[in-house]
Amino acid sequence: MQLQLISLVLICLHSMEYIDSQHASRIRRHRKLHPGVSHGCQGGCATCSDYNGCLSCKPRLFFFLERNGMRQTGVCLSSCPSGYYGTRSPDINKCTKCKADCDACFNRNFCTKCKAGLYLHMGKCLDVCPDGFEPIGQHMECTAIVHCEVGEWSQWSPCSKRGKTCGFKRGEESRTRETLRVPSASGDTCPATKEKRKCAVQRRRCRKGERKEGSERKRRPNKENKEENQESRQEERDTDNREESENKNKTEHRRRKAQNKQRISTAGSTVQ
Repeated sequence: MQLQLISLVLICLHSMEYIDSQHASRIRRHRKLHPGVSHGCQGGCATCSDYNGCLSCKPRLFFFLERNGMRQTGVCLSSCPSGYYGTRSPDINKCTKCKADCDACFNRNFCTKCKAGLYLHMGKCLDVCPDGFEPIGQHMECTAIVHCEVGEWSQWSPCSKRGKTCGFKRGEESRTRETLRVPSASGDTCPATKEKRKCAVQRRRCRKGERKEGSERKRRPNKENKEENQESRQEERDTDNREESENKNKTEHRRRKAQNKQRISTAGSTVQ
């Protein structure tokens, strides 16, 4: 019985020695076929070389060749550097260079940033922006030109003069409209948003303490108030003089017309 156990142990030891020798033989053959290749790599590499760096990457990482002078070294990155875009395939994930006129891109046919002097429009790099577009921003992107847009005119304001609605016969009225859309640099500018026109009303005297229309009169220095009051009184006197003169002219005209009519009537009676 002991002899059987001893023989079994010897057979097991011999088998283990054979397996180890076969594994060592395979490693030697692999090194002969792939000199410098290692499976104990760092930095995301699945396989690597002492001279060439990474040869393949771990899952989800991108393989990228870095150029150092005349030498290229493989590295594995989580995202591709500027000027490259990532492509995935069952065999390898790698960084591919963008087109010559792109500084950055999403894929080969869609740029996200152009080289200096070019304008980005819908993923393309152009010498000039197309019609209806203008460059804007630091990235020289083409955006649609915006023209000014205004709303409808408001109603005309009450006739006023120097903020008052009394104490005058001729004044001004105004109306406004809102700017609905501000134009871009190349867009059509906005038309006038405020208009004024002359107006005439039946003159009425201001009541004591009557304020400016729409807001209370702001306090002003005494000198300024005095000058304004003098101007207002002078305007009222001038208006009164004009109205008195107009009334006299109308009365004189009616008197002369009546006299002429009376003369014509008297001359007719004499002829008969």
